[in-house]
Amino acid sequence: MPALTGLLLTLAALAIVAGLTVGDRTLPPGTVIDALLSKAGRVDTIVIWTLRLPRSLAAFLAGAGLALAGFLLQALTRNPLAGPGLTGVTAGAVAPIVVAFVFVPSLSSVWYPLVGFVGGMAAAGTTFVIASGRMASPLHLALGGISVSLFLHAVTIYVLLLSGPQVPSLLFWLSGGLQGRSWPQLSSMAPFVLLALAGALAIHRVVDLLSLSDGAAMGMGLRLTAWRPLVLLLAVLPVAGIVPVAGPIAFVGLAAPHIARLLRPPGSGWAMALAATIGGLTTVLADLAARSLAAPRELPVGFVTALIGGPVFLYLVQRSRTLTTEGER
Repeated sequence: MPALTGLLLTLAALAIVAGLTVGDRTLPPGTVIDALLSKAGRVDTIVIWTLRLPRSLAAFLAGAGLALAGFLLQALTRNPLAGPGLTGVTAGAVAPIVVAFVFVPSLSSVWYPLVGFVGGMAAAGTTFVIASGRMASPLHLALGGISVSLFLHAVTIYVLLLSGPQVPSLLFWLSGGLQGRSWPQLSSMAPFVLLALAGALAIHRVVDLLSLSDGAAMGMGLRLTAWRPLVLLLAVLPVAGIVPVAGPIAFVGLAAPHIARLLRPPGSGWAMALAATIGGLTTVLADLAARSLAAPRELPVGFVTALIGGPVFLYLVQRSRTLTTEGER
């Protein structure tokens, strides 16, 4: 498993380097390597170090954080369909940020991660209340999450109708966009993702136990009332840091944990590391495609991940149905 994770990280690094060649002006690989090794004041060097490199790193970090959030939510709820989108976490982070952007323009964007965190926690908590605490029931949780997400999407759309000239920039952000992201945005997102990753890896044994039934987890000495809120906090934390920078990027948080589990890692620790690596690699490739498919114009990254994630999601649902049918036989 370490070898596979290392291989995926290597592929992600190669994809990041490949992304440095793509943009308004395509750069040959030799020029990119020279620019990376030298910080001289040439135009190509400035473009790579100021715009393209932080954007590619932000794409990897965003994908890794969303995959981690999806993994923790799926373990917490024992629901293979759980993810930042389906549990209302993403919509909960997006709606208050849009409200703040439109109605409180004096609020610095530095505070947006905190706004997103509070909104995401509130939405996730509301979803669990609607599900009547039956976190082991995929149906109840899915219905609760969809209800919360639809309500918050309606609020977001209403605010967009009132925003006037701000609509185009908000729409691109709401589609999941990384255009123009640089080191300040990367540095604002990184602490949330890295803190969540470190915390999740530190309690990976707890995550293993949460995947069992309540009775089994409590029988092994796990205090569910103490650990569930902590795991939920760690799941919302990366989303709160990612959404203000990259917007709501679809399907990565749902598909990456599934793909990681299909590789049968030994325990939740390696599964989380693998899911984060897969999520980061997927988002870097999606960002690369978003810059290349309609060049010189850009597509939203969320549009590309939806195109990739839709078929993957259908395959996972079909595979789950097939395995269930075989098990019943």
